[in-house]
Amino acid sequence: MATLQCPTCDVPFESDYSPAMPFCSDRCRHVDLGRWLNEEHGVTIECDPDAEHETAWMEEES
Repeated sequence: MATLQCPTCDVPFESDYSPAMPFCSDRCRHVDLGRWLNEEHGVTIECDPDAEHETAWMEEES
């Protein structure tokens, strides 16, 4: 049995007994989803200035 820490509430829990992995409960899973949907979380990407040609086709179709 592995003891993990919930990324939402920081409570330690047994991973074998949680149906909402990697969260300790469905509540924490829904809280995390809400944070993503409200854009409190996000994935950072770096823009490559040389990659402008990759999006040129999108501008041409408009």
